[in-house]
Amino acid sequence: MKKILFTIVALLSSWIADAQYTFQDSNNQDVLRITRRANNDSRSEIVIPQVNGYNVYKADLHSHTIFSDGKVTPEWRVEEAWQDGLDIVAITDHIENRPYVTRLPKYLNGVEVQVQNEKEISVDLNASVRLAQDQARKLNMLLIPGAEISRPYKTVGHLNALFTTDNNAIPAEDPLQALRNAKAQGALVQFNHPGTGRTSLDLTEFEINAYKEGLIDGIEIFNNNGFYPKAIDRALEKGLYMSGNSDVHTTTDIAYSDATLSRNITLILAKEKTMEAVKDALVNRRTIAYGFDQIAGEESLIKDLFNACVTAEFVRVDSKGNTIFNLTNMSSLVFAASINGSNPHWIAPFSTIPMKIKSDVIELKILNMWCGEGKHPVIEVKL
Repeated sequence: MKKILFTIVALLSSWIADAQYTFQDSNNQDVLRITRRANNDSRSEIVIPQVNGYNVYKADLHSHTIFSDGKVTPEWRVEEAWQDGLDIVAITDHIENRPYVTRLPKYLNGVEVQVQNEKEISVDLNASVRLAQDQARKLNMLLIPGAEISRPYKTVGHLNALFTTDNNAIPAEDPLQALRNAKAQGALVQFNHPGTGRTSLDLTEFEINAYKEGLIDGIEIFNNNGFYPKAIDRALEKGLYMSGNSDVHTTTDIAYSDATLSRNITLILAKEKTMEAVKDALVNRRTIAYGFDQIAGEESLIKDLFNACVTAEFVRVDSKGNTIFNLTNMSSLVFAASINGSNPHWIAPFSTIPMKIKSDVIELKILNMWCGEGKHPVIEVKL
């Protein structure tokens, strides 16, 4: 009797477990669907509280599609960004480097692509942004139009023009003139991956002249797997916004398989998710760069971000006079904190860690936050 009862319970448990993972297709009763694949277009949310009354929007201001040297369509670039938990994405296809355009049909979704040869390609430089707009609207994503001005690394480098109105009006033989053309239509210019193809981050003659004319507004601190601490100091010196971006050409699943979050991102502090509000945030340098659990920005701003994410709660004073308290992180970010000079503690997302110190003063040095080359913010915690 016990054996029969055990069999019935086992079968019932199996049926309940099976029911949780499969369902019968409503259009074809002979087909079972797997529940976990029913919503395969799901979004991974990145939770960050408001900072100083501003919403914190997650953005990628540097990405590529098949209209330059990327391997995915403009529509997929937007879909992928939404799945990765972003609110904002910029498509910034190269102006000068478009090898994949030669493989496109003459007409792609109504956009004419004229190809003479590998070296002489004529294509509407606004095409990739235009093709992505419908998908951005469907997913409530803010799509920032842009283009990448790509010249030799050692002498000029690569620069993104963002918030452009007509990418076809940007090209010029003189790279400074190309920047002027972008700025003339209200664009912001971002210096990309400043260490690529160089032996140092020293300014080139081109950069000196570009800064002198006020042609550069921002700089990447993180790009792909590159981290440029010296660029933080330059941003502070030149009054530039700081960004962290993927520069993704393949898919972020491939490019960021080792990342805690899905990709490098720029945290943008703005009142609303509109082109005007986001541009205002960049102009006024309300941005924080993120890449592979490292966070960079102006000292006061990244301190405010930490204080918005992490709270300290007094618990008790033990018999030996130690202060016991809890640190709680209510965000998707992680923080490495050295407390009063101790070995660093890892504060994981949505977690609480108990702490014990022999002092009434608590100073947290956040080692994965950067406010300059080799400089980390120190935050005094009040219990």
